[in-house]
Amino acid sequence: MIVMSIAGVDPSAGAGVFADLKTFQAIGVYGTGIVTALTAQNPYKFFSTLPISEDYITEQIDAVMDSYDVEFIKTGMLYSPEIIKLVSKKIKEYDLKAVVDPVMVATSGGDLTQQDIAKALNKYLLPNSILTTPNIAEAEKLTGLKINSKEDAIKACEKIVCDSLITGGHLDGINTININGEILIEKQELIETDNLHGTGCNLSSAIVAYLAKDNDLKTSILKSLDYVYEGIKNGNYGTLIAKI
Repeated sequence: MIVMSIAGVDPSAGAGVFADLKTFQAIGVYGTGIVTALTAQNPYKFFSTLPISEDYITEQIDAVMDSYDVEFIKTGMLYSPEIIKLVSKKIKEYDLKAVVDPVMVATSGGDLTQQDIAKALNKYLLPNSILTTPNIAEAEKLTGLKINSKEDAIKACEKIVCDSLITGGHLDGINTININGEILIEKQELIETDNLHGTGCNLSSAIVAYLAKDNDLKTSILKSLDYVYEGIKNGNYGTLIAKI
């Protein structure tokens, strides 16, 4: 079972490709990592971003696919509309099943992308994906709707062009899931902690790992929500330490 992360690099290893690889290993699948950008950040502060060229991202993807039979991937920080278009093209070329974490802003602060990212995600990437996992702010950008309640989150879920999980960290722990038009509400206790860096990265990569282990989408989502919850509860260093 070989999976792939296409995302940025966080040198503190709490988010991005490094965090994804740790999650893949914790759940028991082999992870590969395609780097879209380098960042200088830690769990508490964001400094800068250095994007990777589109040609080199292409070469990385082709190199992995030349040797490995990858079916499930997750995308994280894609930085620009051009990179989003490129990744969408590769998803179609290799018939990949993609879980999209529509990363726009780092937990530690700082804009991780160029403008018009939401527009490019909606036009190119989400129609070719099996799931997207936005937080409230990201879901608002994707849909143009304000989300202040469970009912708002349901409307936003229904508007997103692929199956979706709107995470509830900023909505009283209410996670809103839409799978093939079926809405599921999964409420979790909110934990008072600073160990939150990389929650979205870990969630989307966990979903991919569980899918690769032959779980259906609903089961993969529910298991991954539990995985991240345990990571927050047991976290340290400002980030997650998951126990499964």
